[in-house]
Amino acid sequence: MADALLTWFRQSLPAEIADLTEPYLAKLEEGEYQSLLDDENANTLFGHIEDQETKIAGRDDHQTWSDFIFQRLGTLLADRSKPEKQAIFFCIGYAALLAFLQSNVTGPPLPFSSAKLLFPREAASHAQKTKKTRTALLASLGMDGIAAYKLTPNIELLCLADTIMTCPPILKNFKAARWAKMRIAFLQQRLLSEVSSTLQEVIYDDLDILADEILDSEDRVGVDVQRQVELLLERATVHIHHGLDKLARSDLELAKRKRGFEYELTGLMGKRTKFQENDISQLVVLARSRESEIKTNGEYSSGIESSVESVAANGGSTVRTASGPAKLDLNDDTLLESINFSGETADSANGGLETSLPAALKTLDPAKQPQLNPLDSTLLLSFASSITNTSPQDGLTREETLPYATRVLDGGSSNWQVYTQALLVRSRIEGHRSRTVERGLLQLQALVDQVIAETSAMAAESSGTEPSQTSFLPRPKESESAPVTQRLRYIFQLATPTRWDLEAELAARWVSMGGLRSALEIYERLEMWAEAALCWAATDREDQAKKVVRRQLFHATHGGRSEAGAEVSDDETWQGTERTPPPVDAPRLYCILGDIDQSITMFEKAWDVSNQRYARAQRSLGRYYLSKSDFVQAAGAYSKSLRVNQLNQSSWFALGCALLELEEFQKAVEAFSRCVQLDDSDAESWSNLAAALLLVEPPASDAEGTAHNVVDDGADEEIPIKASFNPQKNRRDALKALKRAATLKHESHRIWENVLTVAASVSPPDYTSVLSAQKNIVALRGPKDGERCIDKHVLELLAQHVISSTDHFNPEQPGLARMFVKFMDENVVPLITSSADLWQLVSKLALWRNKPSSALEAEEKAWRVVIAQPGWESESEVKWNGVVEATVRLCDSYESLGPRERTEGMGAGELVEKGWRFKARTAVRSVMGRGKSTWEGTGGWERLVGRGEELKG
Repeated sequence: MADALLTWFRQSLPAEIADLTEPYLAKLEEGEYQSLLDDENANTLFGHIEDQETKIAGRDDHQTWSDFIFQRLGTLLADRSKPEKQAIFFCIGYAALLAFLQSNVTGPPLPFSSAKLLFPREAASHAQKTKKTRTALLASLGMDGIAAYKLTPNIELLCLADTIMTCPPILKNFKAARWAKMRIAFLQQRLLSEVSSTLQEVIYDDLDILADEILDSEDRVGVDVQRQVELLLERATVHIHHGLDKLARSDLELAKRKRGFEYELTGLMGKRTKFQENDISQLVVLARSRESEIKTNGEYSSGIESSVESVAANGGSTVRTASGPAKLDLNDDTLLESINFSGETADSANGGLETSLPAALKTLDPAKQPQLNPLDSTLLLSFASSITNTSPQDGLTREETLPYATRVLDGGSSNWQVYTQALLVRSRIEGHRSRTVERGLLQLQALVDQVIAETSAMAAESSGTEPSQTSFLPRPKESESAPVTQRLRYIFQLATPTRWDLEAELAARWVSMGGLRSALEIYERLEMWAEAALCWAATDREDQAKKVVRRQLFHATHGGRSEAGAEVSDDETWQGTERTPPPVDAPRLYCILGDIDQSITMFEKAWDVSNQRYARAQRSLGRYYLSKSDFVQAAGAYSKSLRVNQLNQSSWFALGCALLELEEFQKAVEAFSRCVQLDDSDAESWSNLAAALLLVEPPASDAEGTAHNVVDDGADEEIPIKASFNPQKNRRDALKALKRAATLKHESHRIWENVLTVAASVSPPDYTSVLSAQKNIVALRGPKDGERCIDKHVLELLAQHVISSTDHFNPEQPGLARMFVKFMDENVVPLITSSADLWQLVSKLALWRNKPSSALEAEEKAWRVVIAQPGWESESEVKWNGVVEATVRLCDSYESLGPRERTEGMGAGELVEKGWRFKARTAVRSVMGRGKSTWEGTGGWERLVGRGEELKG
């Protein structure tokens, strides 16, 4: 099945142009990229063939080779008598893109030298001129001060593709060119060491245009569905790369529905360990592609067959399929190679219990599931990659995504690259589990050796900088290797990493396992000096880290051989003059030096070297100033970084915190508003937004003069001040923000306490939110803090509202009153130990509910709490008066409630307390007896005497 982009391109061509373009499209689909790049039209574009129109475009008149090609392309396309030229050049540009991916991502090695094919002969025949041209092209790919990987082989292929796909006539006349342009921009983004916000905006702008053309089109049948699914899968990989996992999962779910693909993560009974006697529930993904595709899709009948076969205990440690990379066995002393399910179908393995599985999945044998369509396999792998969560409270965790990769591997795949990606995803997941971490590392090493190493031969030939790579597993024979067309078919939906990214991932895995030397060997071979320095710094060897970085930025201290790759003494500290010109990744290297030494100078140097485009330099300055509590400078630094990268959520958050400290509350509101717009799942941002809203004060006429001093250089444009001010609206908005924060961070009692306070302070109070907040506070703090977690004032306010809202309590009527009564009975009463106020509130509520006996019982407990406090008999008259007040209140309660009839319990209809008068006099005598020696003759004493006389009558 052809690439959806090429199918779309072919369908969009007029008939007369389509006939002329078909040979070029056929070569694209057959992987004959050399033939396209060596075509007469391509040679004319590259300047190998000159005509009268293109002679005026001199090579020396342009800053880079790409500019030269861009001008020649514009000149060639100006001839409107040959409309097919645009389509032909589109095919040449797309061939260059696929050839670049073949040489750097999938292999096999290119059968040609791209430099000799594309560059002018005088440049291609001299190694230094070729290197200079490629260095300029690499520098042109840098964005926002972020450099592309400096040893990227065959970079001219990517630049050629970018030049052609951004050419206005081609971009205007072919809608498919927009898709190709987005793919190139995303590939450029992946070449950078950090995410560029400028490129991110370009990518998402193109995605929005493509979504309007493809996803929102009227015709949703046939090939359009295939086109929609492929675009959705690509957009999901873009989301994952930029950390927008929630959006990625939304696109994957939509793609699943459009394909009619059924899969389910479920639990089935089985054994996972060798010594397990009883079956327990095991996580497994059941999946089946559409029946029509299983029968008709040609890819299913040939290619990689199911690669998971039972392996004898004394068998080999790897499995190589007829057309796939090596898959390593686990070989663990406890875990089985795969789960041993108890039944032959999902229904029988579930013990006959009712399940919500779709009917098509219930009949599947979980141990022998059918092969999936490659797009369905890609969807499962993308879903697994989108889960980076490590907390079980937040849903599916990273470790629980292993069944998704296992499903793709167990069923086999008809596509080489999909199977390779499944091995990679599984190795990443297994790297976080102690039982599988070794297999995960070795599998990643095997992928580097067997698949990615295939590109090294061409890379070494084209760059002349890298040594050949050895492999501890035998290389696959040509018959065991997949053709390039199969490897590249789903490469954009998979977003498989480049060779050097995969090796850098291997190095990072070695670091996590303590293999520092192995990691450093990889980083040094790849000339990833920043990563090598960070590796040294992570092991507390900051002196060695500084040497690695300074060697790239500065000459030797006393002159001599100071090239970055020359052999020098280990004592050299590289304190000489700065290198001119600086390396392409100088801003990042200066920032690393600044982080190690906490040097403002280095951060500022990184900012200057990048022509004030490297946002990380200002972020580092902002962090430094925040650590020194210099909030004015911190706010200024973060504002500068945000003018370059407005999509950095952490920078907006830090800026908001600095503005809160500076009491610039309105600007803080704007900063935290940006935070929640970028990431609406950040509870801290929502909480701080609420705090800023509550602290906003009416703007004073004389306050505007000082506001501009907080952030310089146009910061007011970034954070505009709103003119209107409504305190109650601010409080309501703050309450909404706090409720959102509490939803996201449900276990934080501090956020719930803020919800409680704000909900009670709005006008009118939000009593439902008050009750919900207090209930959650009790659930979180109650077991440890008891009654201290209860806000008595707010609870009194809530009780007053409930009691005043109706004359009597109806337990059958749902609403706030019933919820509040239930909360008091089940949550508050069990916590009360030493609070008379809470018992009195319980009494008040019981009286409203027409339960006089419960009300009197609560009053008695309130009185006992008061007289149990020490010191009232002789030390404090204030405490004495409090006891007197509680005693008088108890007597009043006996007098008013004792003669009433019971309405509850076994004694319903009887008096609440027959001996209420005796109990009241006893309470008075008890208090007077204990306080006589100290308080006789005081006002409180006389009050008790008077109340006792009243009770005698």
